[in-house]
Amino acid sequence: MKKTMCELFAGVGGFRLGLEKSSKEWETVWFSQWEPGAKKQWAHECYTIHFGDVDDNTGKDIAEVNKKDIPDHNLLVGGFPCQDYSVARPLPGSKGLHGQKGVLWWQIRDTLEVKKAPFGLLENVDRLLKSPASQRGRDFGVMLACLADLGYSAEWRIVNAAEYGAAQRRRRTFIFIYRNDTKYGLQMKDAEPYNVMRFDGFFARTFPIQDFSERIKIVSLNYKDIPEVSDKFKFDFENAGYMTQGNVYTISTKPVEEEPTTLGSIVQEDAPEQYYITDDKMEKWEYLKGSKRIERKSSTGHTYTFSEGAIAFPDPLDKPARTMLTSEGTTNRSTHVIRDPKKKKLRLLTPLETERIQGFNDNWTEMMPDRMRYFCMGNALVVPMITRMGKTLNKIFEQE
Repeated sequence: MKKTMCELFAGVGGFRLGLEKSSKEWETVWFSQWEPGAKKQWAHECYTIHFGDVDDNTGKDIAEVNKKDIPDHNLLVGGFPCQDYSVARPLPGSKGLHGQKGVLWWQIRDTLEVKKAPFGLLENVDRLLKSPASQRGRDFGVMLACLADLGYSAEWRIVNAAEYGAAQRRRRTFIFIYRNDTKYGLQMKDAEPYNVMRFDGFFARTFPIQDFSERIKIVSLNYKDIPEVSDKFKFDFENAGYMTQGNVYTISTKPVEEEPTTLGSIVQEDAPEQYYITDDKMEKWEYLKGSKRIERKSSTGHTYTFSEGAIAFPDPLDKPARTMLTSEGTTNRSTHVIRDPKKKKLRLLTPLETERIQGFNDNWTEMMPDRMRYFCMGNALVVPMITRMGKTLNKIFEQE
């Protein structure tokens, strides 16, 4: 099977870069990157500088793109936002399902329905499996039910990148999907769910786990329709699982941990002076990073105590970085502050260091202003995790 790929919500190209590092045979036939409300599309510009453009549709809202115009591809990839996936019943005479406007899952679903890609690899935040708080598991249940309706099975795993050798403690949900009529799908059809999750499945082969003795939790998605799933489904998904023919199997797993990459090992030599914290800013940083107990009053007049514990200040260099957020680089509690190994002074991470934490090539985003470099890296994938998955995909594609 040709290694052709379509990349939705492409950002600065983490999926593409990671897969191409696993094999030069990967060919991206189309991509989409559009940041709503942004005057300048920095991520799209970064992507096209590195990879080139395809057509006039790549830099506009995916909802405005006719899915029939997307070239055929064998793998659909995308890291999409965690949103509210509740759906309403279609109005009489209307076609298809319509969730809330702007919810990007439906763009993935519609693309799969029209293009029928044999395989897909999707990424989301770890809380996807538990959302929304008022109906735990509904959103992921809606997604899985949609996939089952379209003739797909799915495997998923929450992966902490640091546990598999990366320089960041970043937990993300990855979902591998495949059409049931693929060779891989037919092989999995008669497999024991335990064996899929423990030995033979996509994630079991990519990210080894310890043996597990807990009972597998099972739930059915065989409701009348997707709106009924949205209305009624509630389930506590674990960090690994498998869905086929509308039946869901899930288990809590522990990784076979690998030696992580430390923050200190990727530190840039001779960081520019602008990233160092001056004495007049130190008090502010100490307050942000310190523990707090603050009396506050709610909008209804109720008085309560807001409290939070201290956070490492500076961040240790002998461990992987904490999860980077899009606010990295701002004067913010979540921003990393390190003691420069050479000058022994406190400073922020440089944009180049954030690229290294995510596993991108040095200066991947150098065409942007710093604020956007931090933002894009806070949004990005950990590229080495994609490369690992790419190596497993290569073996699957060779057998199709």
